[in-house]
Amino acid sequence: KLNIGVDIIEHGVEGLVYLLTESSKLMISEVDFQDSIHVLGFSDELNKSLLQLYLDNRKEIRSILGELAPRLPSYHSLEWRLDVQLASRSLRQQIKPAVTMKLHLNQNEDQTAQVLQTDPATLLHLIQQLEQALGEMKMNHCRRIVRNMK
Repeated sequence: KLNIGVDIIEHGVEGLVYLLTESSKLMISEVDFQDSIHVLGFSDELNKSLLQLYLDNRKEIRSILGELAPRLPSYHSLEWRLDVQLASRSLRQQIKPAVTMKLHLNQNEDQTAQVLQTDPATLLHLIQQLEQALGEMKMNHCRRIVRNMK
């Protein structure tokens, strides 16, 4: 009916979906949304229609995006044990430490357990990397990103 190719309509719909989902994710203001679509070169009437469409549907789009997000397991508890092998038949004097951890997780009201084993040096490296990541989360740049994600 429109005498337009299917590809053009498909790309137009995909572009509109992308515009609305990204704008809803970031919860941008009316002024920022208008500035974003003004660059596209649409008529004022179409810009107003897109703005109204965004304002009417942004909460619903955010709720749908929240439902589509993957449900990741959450921490419940941790059991750990330190094993040290002091000797074997071939080596009378050796020290071979190992840390065994049982990580209990909750996912959709189901509890699962993961057993992990590592040596203390690798565990210390992992702890340092996690502490570094936590330190980076306190930086202003990361705080802004996290704030916009909510």
